Amino acid sequence: MSTAVVGDDSPKLDTWPTSHSVEPDRGPRLRVFRDSAIVAYRNLLTILRVPTLLVTATVQPLMFVFLFAYVFGASLGGGQYREFLLAGIFTQTVAFNAAFTTVGLANDLQKGIIDRMRTLPMSRLAVLMGRTLSDLVVSILSLAVMVACGYLVGWRIHGGVWDAVLAFAVILLFAFAMSWIGALTGLYAPTVEVAQSAGLIWMFPLTFISSAFISAETLPGPLRVIAEWNPITAVAGAGRKLFENDSPPSFVPSTGWPAEHCVEYAVICSVVILVVVVPLALMRYRKVASH
Repeated sequence: MSTAVVGDDSPKLDTWPTSHSVEPDRGPRLRVFRDSAIVAYRNLLTILRVPTLLVTATVQPLMFVFLFAYVFGASLGGGQYREFLLAGIFTQTVAFNAAFTTVGLANDLQKGIIDRMRTLPMSRLAVLMGRTLSDLVVSILSLAVMVACGYLVGWRIHGGVWDAVLAFAVILLFAFAMSWIGALTGLYAPTVEVAQSAGLIWMFPLTFISSAFISAETLPGPLRVIAEWNPITAVAGAGRKLFENDSPPSFVPSTGWPAEHCVEYAVICSVVILVVVVPLALMRYRKVASH
């Protein structure tokens, strides 16, 4: 998987609105929300000016859908496997989208944009929050594209409307949590080139040692245990449960607490990631920005 690097089409910082050009500060929380929105807006403008950045977020998931649905799907359950597959593809895609955060922050560091941000009267949290929020928008776009593609290959939502809303909310919460891991990785990457590969070193094993595409029960002993407790397994399982997408008859259903409480476990995993990674990312940002 390759991720495009932001070029010189990024919006100039001198043209951004700042805390001086808007209404007077009403408190630190309002300032954080306002500054985060400004940074997110800047990042989204960059995507609009360099639309090739969306290729990874839209084209690659479609390739996975067609590859697994039609190349492997015929031997794994046909149409019923395609219904099983989509929740796993949704989860994999939003996890891979963390690479946008990794590369985006590494690019800003390399170009000195982070140094410019440090001189502005803005919250430190807003720099990272704005990046993760803009990448959350990218994940929403990716999901919209995949839902349309899923309907083309025969996937359907059999559950209720609110169950479907909850399923997408769980997936997007996980996307937001993964983007913070991407932020932490980007802050440690010395160059953009290193950032492009660093995010995938751990992402591919995490994704494929799970039940995103197959039943975890088919994996050998230690890998099966890892897959059962893998957050990607939980998020994919939560999607299947709430969408009411059954597994193919040939798949052995997973058992144990993570499988039986996949929705709760998926939310717990995302919250724990945020509680642990957000402070670490802020600490690293303070150190990097102080240089």
